[in-house]
Amino acid sequence: MQWLSSILLTLQVISSILVIVLVLLQQGKGADMGAAFGSGSAGSVFGSAGAANFLSRATKWAAIVFFVTTGGLAWVAHHPAGSPIESGIMQGFTAPAKEAAPAGSAVPDVGGSAVPSVPAAPSKGAEPSAPAAAVPAVPPAGDASVPSVPAAPAEKK
Repeated sequence: MQWLSSILLTLQVISSILVIVLVLLQQGKGADMGAAFGSGSAGSVFGSAGAANFLSRATKWAAIVFFVTTGGLAWVAHHPAGSPIESGIMQGFTAPAKEAAPAGSAVPDVGGSAVPSVPAAPSKGAEPSAPAAAVPAVPPAGDASVPSVPAAPAEKK
């Protein structure tokens, strides 16, 4: 179907350029209107309504080709060649074989350290404590690296 899209796109570009050129080559029907008033013209006010000439017929067929190729391109864009299942990202993917969990395990093994372990729940009555390394030490009161809080200004009465 890729070749059909290329052919339709080429035909659309050619027909669009042809429509533009043919429209620009044609003489407007209002061009003779000024000459009809007082200049001795024998034609009617809106020009002769005779048979269509070559330029108008060619413009008509170029416009028909343009609209048909537009519809064809829209159809090709919304109906891809293969089905979506056959041409997806996961095409040809096979899942790795899963290992069986040990018989006494309540939680199945998911493949090593990908999932962190859950700590045991604390027993009732025990106070929760943080690990000693996670709690920072309190700096001494006279430490120069810790800035002191400035005193509030005294209010005037």
